[in-house]
Amino acid sequence: MCDAGARVLIALTAAAVLLATGGSAGAAPEASRAQTILHMLDYVAVDYPEAVKDGAIADPAEFKEQVDFVTQAIAMLGELPAHPRRAALVEQTRGLLARVEARAPADEVARLAGDIRRAVIEVYRVPVAPTRAPNLRAAAELYAARCATCHGSDGRGDGPAARGLDPAPTNFHDHDRVDRRSTYAFYSTITLGVPGTAMTAFTDLSEEQRWGLALHVAGLADEAAVRQRGAALWDQGRGRAVVGDLAALATATSAEVRARHGEDGVALLAYLRGRPDALAAGGSAALARSTRLLDESLAAYRAGQVRQAQDLAVSSYLDGFELIEASLDAVDRPLRVSVETEMIRYRTLLRDGAPVADVEVQAARVQGLLGDTQRALSGSGLSAAPAFASAFVILLREGLEAVLVVAAIVALLVRSGRRDGLPAVHAGWVAALALGVLTWLAASYVVTISGATREVTEGLTALAAAAILLYVGFWMHDKSHAQRWQAYVRGRLQGALGRGAFWGLATVSFLAVYREVFETVLFYQALWLQTAPGNEQALLGGVASAAVALTAVSWLIVRGSLRLPLGVFFGFTSVVLAALAVVLAGKGIAALQEAALLAPYPVGGPRLPVLGLYPDLLGLVVQAGLALLVVAGFAWRSRAVRRAA
Repeated sequence: MCDAGARVLIALTAAAVLLATGGSAGAAPEASRAQTILHMLDYVAVDYPEAVKDGAIADPAEFKEQVDFVTQAIAMLGELPAHPRRAALVEQTRGLLARVEARAPADEVARLAGDIRRAVIEVYRVPVAPTRAPNLRAAAELYAARCATCHGSDGRGDGPAARGLDPAPTNFHDHDRVDRRSTYAFYSTITLGVPGTAMTAFTDLSEEQRWGLALHVAGLADEAAVRQRGAALWDQGRGRAVVGDLAALATATSAEVRARHGEDGVALLAYLRGRPDALAAGGSAALARSTRLLDESLAAYRAGQVRQAQDLAVSSYLDGFELIEASLDAVDRPLRVSVETEMIRYRTLLRDGAPVADVEVQAARVQGLLGDTQRALSGSGLSAAPAFASAFVILLREGLEAVLVVAAIVALLVRSGRRDGLPAVHAGWVAALALGVLTWLAASYVVTISGATREVTEGLTALAAAAILLYVGFWMHDKSHAQRWQAYVRGRLQGALGRGAFWGLATVSFLAVYREVFETVLFYQALWLQTAPGNEQALLGGVASAAVALTAVSWLIVRGSLRLPLGVFFGFTSVVLAALAVVLAGKGIAALQEAALLAPYPVGGPRLPVLGLYPDLLGLVVQAGLALLVVAGFAWRSRAVRRAA
């Protein structure tokens, strides 16, 4: 994190472009180019005061560098993808160049550079915040291991390796410089490095680790008394107007916050740098993400980018609002239903190419409901009762179908006298649990898995499981007749239910469980952040109670099945599995629609996710067709058996 001159920053620009393109000679992706522009503007805001003092050039070489920085930013802005606001951004940056050349006051130059940075972020949707609050304890340990050698243990730029370095490592206690830098600026430097200096790019670190380091170094100069003052202000509910979400925390500078909110604002910023998890309490992070993506969707639609607007609308629901649905259900279920319905209506207007005015009205309606949701979940977090209820409902809702499927398969093998197939079935659901957790870990720490990707995975898995369950249901119905069962037993003695069939049942077990695990873990992760401090035990109690309930259901299914006559057992189980196939088909269609892979066709009617029923024409038609197929198929096979008898 060394201070660098123009030659370094120009090299940085080229390095950032090459980094984003993997070294190709083609144009850089817009996100990387925009990120480099932000990085350059940040250096202008920080270094300009060293070049100009009291309207006079204090350092001619430094002044020339500032002119070069802004000139390069103008050129790169002109190379960004076409956008209705691109020309205005170029003109705004030309205005900044004119003020630099006129040797304007440092505060004015910093303000203009900050305005342009915020506009570039908004127009080109540059990711400027972590997706979740980083682990700052791990960040402190990482700083000691990787950064203290140059920057010193407390960040004063006096580490054992600092001697002889030119330029010298940054002193993070230099308020004149650090107060003009945002956490995002530190993140960019950690990510891109500064070519030609000792500050290398930390590309071997994960995104969360880099954000953790950025927050750690940004807060090294914050005094304990200031942070304590910020904590008191936050507890009084005065912080949201200053720093509303992780994006605001990442892009704010102490100088900007001081100009707008005074020293109280600086104290709040200092506190939140050390407690970024506080911004996630009450579902604020998810709701802020949902609101922001909805705004971006509307802007894209106004610009004629319909497909992009649709993708952003889908992400607004899946990556934002969906994560707090369970919490809102525990507080105000009708509001949750209203938000979901109006977001579907908004996506439908986009799909149908509705007039911009109609889309704007619908977007305003959704934003109003999201505001109502924020107020419903406001405060210090969920109390014990809602936390317990939400945790209980999540696991019971997501796990009941999987339990019914696995228990039915286990009962089938036991009644068939083929307990040797049980290990394969148990291996299927255990592997699903393990893979689901690994998928969540990968999505959190290695790669980014969007809500749309998650829904596509769930939808396709549900449809595959439905197809297999339908087949098993028909097979079991066929065996519900005495003659067919006797023939099956004779065949079984010859190995009819062999290893291939065992692994087929294990596959059903795997699919039934895996489709639920990944999403369930995400829901619990969001719910944990929304639970008020001290009430985490209630949440864990809800999880444990739901697990006990599901275990009891499994035991009752298996034990009850053993007491039924064989014909009744097979007949009843075939109906249950066929019904589950219809339910999963409805859920699979709904998931693919939420991911925008299938178009929604909303109709009036109740929404019953437990039964896979959604007010959508396509899903209802598919489910009705499967139900008719089951009824007709069962009736035809029964008549065929009776005729054969």
